[in-house]
Amino acid sequence: MQIIITARHFDLTNTIRDHVESECEKLGKYFDQIMNAHFVLSLENNRNNVEMIFSIPRNSLKSVASASDMYVAINDAVDKMENQIKKLKGKWFDHKKKKSLSESSQFVYANLIEKAKSRKTVRTKRILAEVMTVHEALDKFEDISDSYFIFKNIETDRINVLVKKDEEHFKLIEP
Repeated sequence: MQIIITARHFDLTNTIRDHVESECEKLGKYFDQIMNAHFVLSLENNRNNVEMIFSIPRNSLKSVASASDMYVAINDAVDKMENQIKKLKGKWFDHKKKKSLSESSQFVYANLIEKAKSRKTVRTKRILAEVMTVHEALDKFEDISDSYFIFKNIETDRINVLVKKDEEHFKLIEP
């Protein structure tokens, strides 16, 4: 991670530089992808202002803090940035989970209900929906003994179900 520190209207001391770098290292534990961190430290009307800009792939995060002491302003800006990074990281991982569930649409859960004496039991069967045309599915369906066949239709790019009505008639269900 590249750290750039800009001081406006005052001279940057080594202790402030060291403090900024140590605070930046704390933020490095959240993301390995932080490309650079730009700190703009300024002194205006006896107020110390800190502006942090982090460059992360596909995002740029910014936090601003102001205090009477430069170290307090730096700590406040780092705390704000930490909250933003946690929130962004949570969004990324939540989004990836949702995406992975929708991408796994080739797997279909077929719920088969068996009636017991007084209660129902649900048996879940995980089926790999193969990608094929309707005619290919009919040919493959004749070779199996199940009363239904689930496949992913190439033409519509959706999950379809073939149901056997009798030996010569089939029903195609397209959701």
